[in-house]
Order: sequence, then C-alpha cells, then structure tokens
Amino acid sequence: MNKKILLVTLATLFSMPAFANNHAHNGPMEKCMKAALAKHPGKVISLEAEIEKGRGAIYEFDIVGTDGKEWEVECEAKTGKVFEEEVDVDPNSDEFKSKAKVTMEQAKKTALDKYPGEVESIEYELENGNPVYEFDIKQANGKEVEVEVDAITGKIGETEEEVYEIGKD
Repeated sequence: MNKKILLVTLATLFSMPAFANNHAHNGPMEKCMKAALAKHPGKVISLEAEIEKGRGAIYEFDIVGTDGKEWEVECEAKTGKVFEEEVDVDPNSDEFKSKAKVTMEQAKKTALDKYPGEVESIEYELENGNPVYEFDIKQANGKEVEVEVDAITGKIGETEEEVYEIGKD
C-alpha cells in the first residue's frame, strides 16, 4: 500500500509542468525506479529529480539495500538507464582514507569558490571505487546545488541542481 501511495505521489509530482516543460523531460520515473531497485534491492528512502550539467534530467534514488548499505543510484530520465552507483562510507575507513589525497576542507573551499552559498551537508562516498566528497550547497537565490569534488584530484566532477525532493535526505 505504501509503495502504491509513494508511486502515485511521485508520478503526480513528476508530471508537474515546471519540470516537464522547462527541462524537456521524456522518461518515466517508474522505469528508473525499477532499474535502480534491480541494481540494489531494498527500500527507496528518497527521490530527487535533478538537472545534471552535461546529462540533463535525471532521477536520484537513495536506497537502503538488503546489504544494509545506503546506495545512491542515478538514472537518466530520457533512457531509463542507471549510469551511476555510489555508496556512503565512513571518512575514516581505509577504503576512503587510503585513496584520498585532498582534505575535506580543501574540497569544500573548491566547491564554495565555484558555487558560493551555505554547505547544508557533506557526504563521503565511493563512486566507481573512487573517493568523492559531496556537498549540498544552498545558494543565495534559494536553489540547492549538489557538488562532487574528487578526493584524489581535487577537481569538481558532477554538479546537479535540485528540482524537487521527496523523502528524507
């Protein structure tokens, strides 16, 4: 029942004209959700619709997997294909610390220099096996931008502007 309510709510929000018209979105959210859960079975705890620079409209699902880990799975709205899988890690874990060459403070400065605002959250992740800092930054214009900084090179990778979010972050 809860899954049906969630899907109806998400489908309703998805059909919002602002997202559909302003961002030329063509792909069904349900297809992306199925693809994400096929990769990492578990419970979807949040969904964000975003515009990713260089890729366009995407869905980002946070899933608590049956493995107990929290996965972030991104799916291209146009194709319904999963293109990225990230897992949160402890910043003191060997898998993060052994590869990271850039400190969190250095990465934060890099992100804020390019996207001024207030950092609302910081996550430590492994993306395709590589350590990444992820900053959610609330900008002065009220928009929220998610900025990933590679913990090896110190360069900004992906940036995404949030369109809407459902569920806990």
